[in-house]
Amino acid sequence: MTRPNTRLFSGKSQQDQELFQSDRAQRYGVDRFFEILVWVATFVSLVVLAVLLLDTFIDGLPRLNWTFLSSFPSRRPEQAGILSALAGTVWMLGLVALLAFPVGVGAGIYLEEFARDSFLAKVIEINIANLAGVPSIIYGLLGLGFFVRVMAPITGGRSILAGSLTIALLVLPIIIVTTRESLRAVPDSLRLAGFALGATRWQVIRDHIFPVALPGILTGTILALARAIGETAPLITIGALTFVSFLPENLQSSFTVLPIQIFNWVSRPQKEFHVNAAAGIIVLMVVLLAMNATAIILRNKFQKRV
Repeated sequence: MTRPNTRLFSGKSQQDQELFQSDRAQRYGVDRFFEILVWVATFVSLVVLAVLLLDTFIDGLPRLNWTFLSSFPSRRPEQAGILSALAGTVWMLGLVALLAFPVGVGAGIYLEEFARDSFLAKVIEINIANLAGVPSIIYGLLGLGFFVRVMAPITGGRSILAGSLTIALLVLPIIIVTTRESLRAVPDSLRLAGFALGATRWQVIRDHIFPVALPGILTGTILALARAIGETAPLITIGALTFVSFLPENLQSSFTVLPIQIFNWVSRPQKEFHVNAAAGIIVLMVVLLAMNATAIILRNKFQKRV
């Protein structure tokens, strides 16, 4: 029996080891390059954001006063205020939360906990995932055709109710997907423990699964409402006004919102209107931060309770 050449094997092994070492160094170099590239991109983005915020605050803070907050829009920039747009934003956000949250959470619970693994359920899941990426202008066209025209006797046409229903459809897929992901994150042992004690499926979900998943659901709702507060295209499509000198009285009233009012001021040639737009951006950010803070407080409260 011929004895193998150990020198050949040892040499080949050493050569492979050298190639591996050089390849590993090359891979580490590429990883390091992309790491530096990501940090540079993040730093540049933060710097640009900081510059934009600084410029906005420098222009808008001197304009912020009680007269600006309590006055209606005007063709004279020094007399123009943001009261009607601020009231319309609050109305719309409240209605969107009341419409989208229970429907989205209920749909997510049903699809995740009750729906059977059937072809129809898979089709619905695929469509919900696709709807989350549909451009907002498409929802505006849907709202114009259905809520404004078909349901005009109920919504009042180009009203705050039609706008809220349109934005609710826009954020509904986000809430459904987030609800399902939050429910999936709950361990199955918690479900099995409830079933072992004789509880029904609904009792297990209501008393055990949903309270644990609620903080994650609220996080998704925060992200959805944060998207809703900045949407302009769907509301312009359904006919939200750019000049409103009155407050909404009911769900069928005409309305405007902060993004539309800001867009209207930015499109004006006078520099004074641009200053008003900067002040409006600050107000919009304050409303967004207040809404997020409220949702975070509620989320932390439920987390402690669980």
